[in-house]
Amino acid sequence: MTDSKRRKGLVAASALLGGVLVLTACSGGDDKASGGGQSSQAQADEAAAQKSSKADITITPKDGSANASINNSAAVTVSKGTLTGVTMTTADGTAVAGALSADKTSWKPSAQLERSTTYKVAAEAKDSAGLVAHENASFTTVSPANSFIGTFTPEDGSTVGVGMPVSINFDKQIANKAAVQKGITVTSSSGQEVACHWFSTQRMDCRPEDYWKENSTVTLKLALDGVEGASGVYGVQQKTVTFHIGRNQVSYVDAQTKEMKVTQDGKTVKTIPISAGSPDNKTYNGVMVMSEKFKETRMNGATVGFTDSDGKGEYDIKDVPHAIRLTSSGTFLHGNYWGAKSIFGAVNTSHGCVGLSDTKGANDTSTPAYWMYSHSIIGDVVVISHTGDKTVAPDNGLNGWNMNWADWKAGSAV
Repeated sequence: MTDSKRRKGLVAASALLGGVLVLTACSGGDDKASGGGQSSQAQADEAAAQKSSKADITITPKDGSANASINNSAAVTVSKGTLTGVTMTTADGTAVAGALSADKTSWKPSAQLERSTTYKVAAEAKDSAGLVAHENASFTTVSPANSFIGTFTPEDGSTVGVGMPVSINFDKQIANKAAVQKGITVTSSSGQEVACHWFSTQRMDCRPEDYWKENSTVTLKLALDGVEGASGVYGVQQKTVTFHIGRNQVSYVDAQTKEMKVTQDGKTVKTIPISAGSPDNKTYNGVMVMSEKFKETRMNGATVGFTDSDGKGEYDIKDVPHAIRLTSSGTFLHGNYWGAKSIFGAVNTSHGCVGLSDTKGANDTSTPAYWMYSHSIIGDVVVISHTGDKTVAPDNGLNGWNMNWADWKAGSAV
């Protein structure tokens, strides 16, 4: 498969907003042709998948769905195993009660869902051998046909890293961008100028010229009630959201030296050996912002175009530890327990992700991946260089920092 064909199939970055993120597998820049013999790393990935749980979890509606039913959504089922835990929460962390079937193969919420609400579901199951599988999904329920809402990130009251933009995904096509943008204000206690940029008719991000000042407070005001976003479609939101900027942590990944330097307030606090994308599957260059964290998650190569001659994923690992999302197209910083310890700091072997040494189960506190995961928050910045690939697109994830300030401001509607 060519690079252009593979990338065309990836879900657009607008799907990540408000926690709605779609792909969960490694994906970098260049692609490797499918069909021929597998690389040694692909064989290692396949071997790891063989040792993974046979339990197969399905969450409906599928990850990234919009306008989901408030009556028939959020079913979790498992084959070749039993469910051992299901949690469902709203975007602000409010738990949703649910019931597990007597045979522990299905789960459903106990009450009707709310309209225009983003939900996150995390499920865990075991197979007959006791091996654990994990699955995560997020979806947004239906809103009235004659209104629009903006699903925003970060969440109200959260503490985030200095790279976190305000990102708003509208559930309808916005024709009157200027009217909608005038109903949205973003300010910082630091006094930094904030500008907004429309990536599409449904996505607008706002940020300052440079990273947010550490320990500042950012306020998002939505005064959209009655604002006509398109013909006959009016806003319904009237609310104020605040979030706090934490310490300044920026990590620098050098694919050439194969190490990552973690800095806080400009000082290096940790140097970690890494393994980035292989020459056939290069990692994107550029400034990337952490948008999701999973202690363990599934990575299936088929979701990002890495398939073998039979059309199956080159790898399907159901318990990838300490996974931190960097792009909506599938680039992660994550733990790797299946690769030889000798590759870290020595050779780039991945399918496009940045791998750190780790231990199966995600409970070994002595590993570099555990340290990175526990010392990172959503909104922290990772700068990747010397990969040999192009710079990540500004709208692929929360990565608008890859656009210069003049071009960013040119995307404003006011």
